Amino acid sequence: MSVFGRLANLWKGFISLWISDVEKDHPEIAYENAINSMVEKYSALKRATAAIIRRREELAERLTSQQKELAQVTSDLNTAIETNQDDLSVVLIQKKNQLESAIAELQADADLAAKDADSAKQSLLSVQNEIKKLKAEKETMVAKLESAQARMRIQEQLEGLSVDAEVQALDNVRTHIKTQVAQANLNKELAETDLDSRLKSLRTQSGDVTAKQQLAEMKAAAAAKRAAAKSM
Repeated sequence: MSVFGRLANLWKGFISLWISDVEKDHPEIAYENAINSMVEKYSALKRATAAIIRRREELAERLTSQQKELAQVTSDLNTAIETNQDDLSVVLIQKKNQLESAIAELQADADLAAKDADSAKQSLLSVQNEIKKLKAEKETMVAKLESAQARMRIQEQLEGLSVDAEVQALDNVRTHIKTQVAQANLNKELAETDLDSRLKSLRTQSGDVTAKQQLAEMKAAAAAKRAAAKSM
């Protein structure tokens, strides 16, 4: 292979790879290309099918014409035989034999053309259904790809989204709040402790006063008893 041939193949390879990458990123292009190719195939097959059907119809018309001619020759032959026209009868017999042979061949051709036409129509319908399937598949697959790409973009955004600073800030706020609450509770506890101490002191002093009053009362009672005893 020449250098130019190798370069041409290399260039074709690069183009093929580039097209393949484009089709992966834009699958609708690949589907459109496949659909367009199938449409072209459908058009060519439709023209071929039309030609086959036209031949089938032409053979059917020729067969009908030959059969009519055979019927006429057969009628003429019977008349010639009945009227003892032997020379004419021989000619008509030969004509009848030719027509029967031609009709047999035409019938075989017509049968084959009919089968070809049916086969061509089935192929045409098959290609038509394939085109419909490709169009429906294109819509479904492109929608699936778009959905997957959207999910991937969301995932990438989530992966690239850092919340460490925000979480740290919240942790600091929580710690500060807990500290403030603890300090408030401590102040309350300290206040309650001071109040308890003062109440305890007050109660102790009150107890001392009561005891002293009871002692004074007891002394007064004792003095009164002694005074009463002396007066007797």
